[in-house]
Amino acid sequence: MHDASPDANPAPVIKSRLLKQLEKDIAAAPSPMASAAARAKRAMLLARHGAVGDAREALTALHQLSFQHPHPEIGSWLHMAEGLMSYYNGFVAQQAWDRIQRAQAIAGTAPSLREVRVLASAWLAQLGFIRHDPAAMVEHARRCLDEAVPEDNVALARVSMAMGVGWHYAGDIEAAQRWYIKARRHAAMEGDDASLSALMFNMAGMRAAQLRRESLSSHAARGPELLLTVDSMHHFDAAVGAQMMNELTPVLRAQVLTMQGRFDEARQLYEEHLPQAMSLGLERLGSSLLSDLAWCRANLGQHEHALHQAREAEIELDPDCELDDRAITHSRLAQTFRHLGEAADADRHQALADTAWSQFAEQQGQWRALITASGLEP
Repeated sequence: MHDASPDANPAPVIKSRLLKQLEKDIAAAPSPMASAAARAKRAMLLARHGAVGDAREALTALHQLSFQHPHPEIGSWLHMAEGLMSYYNGFVAQQAWDRIQRAQAIAGTAPSLREVRVLASAWLAQLGFIRHDPAAMVEHARRCLDEAVPEDNVALARVSMAMGVGWHYAGDIEAAQRWYIKARRHAAMEGDDASLSALMFNMAGMRAAQLRRESLSSHAARGPELLLTVDSMHHFDAAVGAQMMNELTPVLRAQVLTMQGRFDEARQLYEEHLPQAMSLGLERLGSSLLSDLAWCRANLGQHEHALHQAREAEIELDPDCELDDRAITHSRLAQTFRHLGEAADADRHQALADTAWSQFAEQQGQWRALITASGLEP
């Protein structure tokens, strides 16, 4: 058991069977060199739990060992761990991608480094999804699955999660569920609570995105069962000492509350947590979340503030954001401007929304075709 304490406040104790096992493996190793892989895995697990300060301390010690004993094994594990540090310390996908690709390349020089290769491939599949590159997602998922053995539970949980969200984005919920079940099984077998937490968050996030799309087309209040899921995620993370999603989960809850018409509760959550969440890599979602906040304000009678927020959402709309987020932003702004009596702006955004929704449907079809052609099955 380890007391995770990141840069700021004292954090909950991490209760993880996987962490206990890794600490036993480190203690039982006959030499520092022999413990390098377990120490890297421990650092990555700490990062995945949100204990970034402790993870950095563990990696610094591993870097010192690497200087004393240069070896491809330590090098590959260090690049792998530094890649995850980049990702979890601000969700910097490009930097993580570069480091993990380097880990994969070094591990490719020695047959004995199969475990690093498999883990790197799993994470590159996940990052392929995050980068909105389904071809890379499928390519790295195949590499992972081709070389993995049944004991590679952490990697298999991660690659299954990546394939699950890929299918979910493509609009095939049944296929996504099959991969999610596999991800949950592998994470549970390993006692990997951080992966279970990430799986719960990803599933809820994908479901929220789907419900947002549906609610904007039918204008029906949705999401009561999803709110229970989001609340259960919070309780699970508190129980196992996971802090990674502390700022992101309230924003997810605010999206669900907005769909339910609980505008004041949603407004409060957005105001409190949105700035920090956007600094953690949600900038591309910024416009759709700000448009949600404008919609909440409009419904609360805060017309001047709502108009200001809607204009801010227009400015924040990232030309590189995902098509569904662009469509959601335009649809929500059309609703908001209509509510505020700004008919010309409402019509303009509705036309932009119609175009974006059409493009998104086409993109979903491309994703489905590509993933189907891969032939990968859970």
